[in-house]
Amino acid sequence: MSRIGKLPIVIPSGVTVNYTDNVVSVKGPKGELSQKVDPSIIVKIEDGHIVFEIDENSPVNYKQKQAFHGLYRSLVNNMVVGVSEGYKKVLELVGVGYRVSNQGNLIEFSLGYTHPIFIQLPNEIKVETKSERNQNPIVILESCDKQLIGLVCAKIRSFRKPEPYKGKGILFQGEVIRRKSGKSASAK
Repeated sequence: MSRIGKLPIVIPSGVTVNYTDNVVSVKGPKGELSQKVDPSIIVKIEDGHIVFEIDENSPVNYKQKQAFHGLYRSLVNNMVVGVSEGYKKVLELVGVGYRVSNQGNLIEFSLGYTHPIFIQLPNEIKVETKSERNQNPIVILESCDKQLIGLVCAKIRSFRKPEPYKGKGILFQGEVIRRKSGKSASAK
């Protein structure tokens, strides 16, 4: 049995959880999310907790049921945390001449290419950009959906991946890039 799947999820105040037709719906102050759950997992909502159990009578093999047990518990927990507290990611643009600006959910990047890069974000994500003198430009993304915000961050990072020789690229704030010395250090 999955150790993660056995842990009950505490429902915070202000959050409502419904389970109908193998779909868990979570509604809170930051938004509303839903997740389809495999029929081999039983979801019980009782006195302020959500509990996940494996259905022993389902035809899915046991290893797959164990994997689903932990997976759906984690997904629903991320939804509960998202609608109650929300998720925030901060990206930092490290490089000479790298700039970022936004109008609503349309972000414009200048990353050293011959053209600017535009990305239109979904309405579920709130974006803010900051460009201060003598500081690296930053992009602040906020959302209740952890999967969506992670997908958008991965897409933005793919425009200029962090590289180990000069340390340039799009990084998460506080991320440390292991630097390499390059050709000159090994030329002995």
